[in-house]
This record gives sequence, structure tokens and C-alpha cells, in this order.
Amino acid sequence: MLATRTSEQQEETLQALMPYLAADLSNKFNYNKHGIASLERPRLAIFLKRILSGLPSPYYAADASRPWFLYWCLGALALLGEDVSEYRDGMVKTARYLQNRTGGFGGGLGHLSHLATTYAMVLSLVIVGGQEAYEVIDRKAMWEWLSLLKQEDGGFQMAQGGEVDVRGAYCATVLISLLGLPLDLAPISPLKSKVDASFNLHTKLGDYVRRCKVAHTHLLPHPQPPTNSSLGQTYEGGISGKPDAEAHGAYAFCALGCLSILDAPYRSIPKHLDVPRLIAWLSARQNAPEGGLSGRTNKLVDGCYSHWAGGCWPLLEAVLNGPMHKNSSSSSATLTASASASSGRPQVPAAASSATASTTDASPASAASRYNSAEEPFVESIMSREGLIRYILCCCQDESLRAGGSGMRDKPGKPSDAYHTLYVLSGLSSAQHSWNLYYDPVTADYTKWEASPYKFTGEQIFDEDSRVNTSHPVYVLPPAKVDDVIGYFSKKQGF
Repeated sequence: MLATRTSEQQEETLQALMPYLAADLSNKFNYNKHGIASLERPRLAIFLKRILSGLPSPYYAADASRPWFLYWCLGALALLGEDVSEYRDGMVKTARYLQNRTGGFGGGLGHLSHLATTYAMVLSLVIVGGQEAYEVIDRKAMWEWLSLLKQEDGGFQMAQGGEVDVRGAYCATVLISLLGLPLDLAPISPLKSKVDASFNLHTKLGDYVRRCKVAHTHLLPHPQPPTNSSLGQTYEGGISGKPDAEAHGAYAFCALGCLSILDAPYRSIPKHLDVPRLIAWLSARQNAPEGGLSGRTNKLVDGCYSHWAGGCWPLLEAVLNGPMHKNSSSSSATLTASASASSGRPQVPAAASSATASTTDASPASAASRYNSAEEPFVESIMSREGLIRYILCCCQDESLRAGGSGMRDKPGKPSDAYHTLYVLSGLSSAQHSWNLYYDPVTADYTKWEASPYKFTGEQIFDEDSRVNTSHPVYVLPPAKVDDVIGYFSKKQGF
């Protein structure tokens, strides 16, 4: 076998991981009978609260990331079940300093507004919650600023004059939906003189996301000519930050999250993306024996992709399962797999390694008529939840006994940080819970997300003390906070 630097690094990583996966570190972790380490909640909470109390001087280099540190820490504390309301006053004061009169939030005092830092700041305010936190956001200026970022091809710039990529598509749709912003372009938008009156903040956004998709068409036994849904595809099957770039797990989540806001995911995702090829690419991100996930082809496992790649699975499972009724008396609630196949439903075995499916009829009308009477999911899981949970609890916990606590990390040998702490815990939450879409009688649509503890086929391998709270599969926020902020702004008249 030809040895390359990539293969050597993979072998080195496996050697470092094996003692952790084999539960050979009883002097550092408390293991249960399945060899799964307990989640060190107190250590994590101390670590996160220490960061929120102030960072040492070397962190001045991260001055432009202030909103991100707030979001990472507050989001992780919420997953641990900690009360974060004590940070509300500080968050409101910080938001006032970082908000620009022209709309949006900068990363530091006096910095230009940026979609990424605006996203992080708004989510932080949503986590602490309350009227004061909501009202500090200048929604009118935000709407005008987003209208300036909107591009004619459907995408969004990350900042005025900045790059256009799928992060912008996701961040913008999150802000628009959480804050209840108008979809119409603001009068100051330069597009007003270039496009017809129907063009708005959502126009062509799904098409822009589609152009960021890449596929391995040339690797198929019988390559098919490009269709309207595959124009601009290259070779992998994942999603890139912009058209014709490398597929990446974080961009996949941004794309799926964006599409899940534009419309119910079982309608919007098959409409714009090639679901079977995306599933094949995402399945390849999880390898044995690690159980964790990588972000790109031929890259090492990294704890943060427990969310960026692992967080894609609830959205794709919603595509495969479709919406469900509660307490339906319809006999079709007991549809068998064969009946499902005859209806045209995408067929994907529970094993993550089997990624064959058919998305023959993705129109909204047909999707609703095919799926709307089911009570139970057809697809239980399309990744190894046990493998991911083992990797997270055994390999991603920083075992160092520092006075200031310790967080979650990329992998053994790497330091823990706030970024990995949030996204590793978010991935843990996703692996521990099932998310399903149900019929919402208020909106008369199948868009109500509900979570429940995942029912493992065998014995649950982690202790209940290691279960974390749920995180909304689209917004990466506590679900109750999502309902609260959307409900608050939906009742407001105008700005």
C-alpha cells in the first residue's frame, strides 16, 4: 500500500484514539458498563462561565469574534441545562456597542457589520431571551442592510462588498425568519432598479444553494446527462461554499438549514438538491473505528463535525420520512416499506453506508399527498448514533484538570475551546434525540418540529446523566427560545 502524508496522519490519529475508544483511561474518566465515559458537566460549565467572565490578553487577536464567543458559550450552557438569564443585561449592553446604525452587528467595537457576527449576536440575544434582548435589535435597519447584501443571483454577501457564499444564504434566512422581517426589498436596495417588483429577499435563494451542490456523476456506472437540478455539478456529492468549490460539511449544513427555512425540508431539499448523492457523501464522513465525523474527503475526524455533518442527518431524515400526523386514525399510518416504495418515497436503509434512494417526484403537492398520513418514521437513523456518541464522550472531552475547567475538543491531543464545546455538544444532542415534522394546525402545514429521546434498537450505551438538552435542528438554539422569539415578533405591527 502506498503511504502518503494523508494515510500517515490517519494512522497516527487512530493510534492516538484507540486508548480512548477502548476505555483504557479509567484514571481520567468514569466509564459505564458499555465503556462510555460520563459527561463531565461541572467541568464544562466552569470552563464556559470562565470564558464569559473575561478572556486573557492574548485573545485580543480574536476581537472580531466577540459575538461568536458569546454564542458558543451561551449555547453550550443551554445544552447543559444551565440558567443563562443572568447574562441578559450584559448581552444587551454588548449588543448596543456592536450594533451599527446602518444595520447588523460588527465583530468588535467600531467594526463593519458582517452576516456571521450578526447571526451569532442575534442568536445570543435569543438564548438569553426577554423583551429587552429582543428590542435592542434594530429590525428596520437590519432589513435595509440585508436588502443591500442581497444579490441578483439569489445569494447574499457576507458584508457589503464582501464574498458571496452559502453561509450568507443560511445566516440571512435565519435572521429573516427569527426576527419576522419583511421579504420585500427595502427601498435603498440597488436591485430595485434592476429586477421586477416580485423580486424579494428569498427570490432565487434555493437556486443559489443548488448551484453550490457538487456530485460524483462521473463515478456512476451509467452517468446521466445534467438535468435542471444538476447543472454546475462537479464530482463529490456534497455541498460547497460557492459554485464549483470543494464539498464541506459545514456548508452542507448551511445549505440544508437555508432550504429548511424557505419551505418544509421534505419539499425544498429534494427540489433543489440530489438527495441520494448528498446522503452518500455525508455517509462517507463517518468512518470506523473512530465513529466521529470528518468535514471533507480524505480529512481527519474532528469533533466539531458532530454538528456540521451530524446535524445534517435530522434534516435529511425529515426528507426521507416526510411529515407525520399525530393520533391519525388513517390506516395508511401503518404503511409498509413496500407500500412506501410504490408511492415514490426515497428509500434509504437504516445503515449509513447504504445510500441508495429515489427522488422521482419532488413536487410540493405530491410530497404532501404521499406523506401526510404517517405516524411513525420510515427511516429510524441513517448514521451510527452509537459510534458518534462513543467518539464524543470518550474522545472529545478534555481530561485535563485545570482550575478553570475544560471543554470539548477536536480530538485527543488538541486543546478544548468554546467553539468545539458548543458544536460537539450539539452533535451529541442530535445523536441522542429524534426529530420529526408534524402537522401544525396553526399554520396548516407540516412544519412543526418535535423531538423525543432516540429509541435505540439495543440497550442505550450512555447513561441518562450524560444526556444533553435538545437543540433545534435548523436554528441550533433551544427549541423553546425559537418559538418565543418568532412568536414575539409575529405579534408586532411594523418595526
